[in-house]
Amino acid sequence: MNQKTFDKFRDLFYEKAGIAINANKIALVTARVGKRMRELTIDDPGDYLKYVMDGDNGEEMVHLLDCISTNVTSFYRERDHFDFLTKLIRQWIDEGQTRIRLWCAAASTGEEPYTLAMTVREAVEDRNIDAKLLATDISTRVLDACRKGEYSEKQVAAIPKEFQTRYFTRVNGHDGSMKKYEAKDELKSMISFSRLNLSQTPFPMKGPFDAIFVRNVMIYFDDAVRKRLLDECQRLLRPGGYLFVGHAETLAALLCDLKSAAPSVYVKN
Repeated sequence: MNQKTFDKFRDLFYEKAGIAINANKIALVTARVGKRMRELTIDDPGDYLKYVMDGDNGEEMVHLLDCISTNVTSFYRERDHFDFLTKLIRQWIDEGQTRIRLWCAAASTGEEPYTLAMTVREAVEDRNIDAKLLATDISTRVLDACRKGEYSEKQVAAIPKEFQTRYFTRVNGHDGSMKKYEAKDELKSMISFSRLNLSQTPFPMKGPFDAIFVRNVMIYFDDAVRKRLLDECQRLLRPGGYLFVGHAETLAALLCDLKSAAPSVYVKN
């Protein structure tokens, strides 16, 4: 891939998804775009770019963004957030709240939303609480994985053993691979999965949400995109609702109506 074509891809990723690709990532972009080119038997990156930009190729744009999206996740990643949420949910229930709504803004392959669903189940216990979770991602590929809810033994190793038994079933993989762990219906039924581009605001949801997890995704955006995303999160949170961001994300200067409640946790006034 030559520099001119690389720069055009960089501009396209930013325009369509708010993803800021560093100028030194030509090898990464070449590798990821090349995988999709091989599937289409297109040899020249410039020809593929023209193919993507064709007015009738909105579907191919989705495939391209699937290729460039980074999906790094795990069950109970940054575990203290889930401990904090458990305390919040129990407090809300003690105060008489019977309806809980959460949004996981970057679902990736599903480990985070399923961790949230288990956290809610454990906090609610056997009480009659209407709890639902929206999980979104820009990648249709990872959303398909979310809906299957299948994970390897290595992937579920971070889940406490009793939760593995309680919330997952050992199954043969849909692809005929070795046995996997599939999330049970009691978790799947709590979650609605939907494609959402976090750089394109305003969002279609009305909210309000009790808590929003938008963790480890804003590191791929510049401050302009981050500010639009955070403004939408603040709009969609109810008063007294909480925003969770990644431990590595420093956002204090962009948060107007939220105050710090814990490390990388903010509450709406």
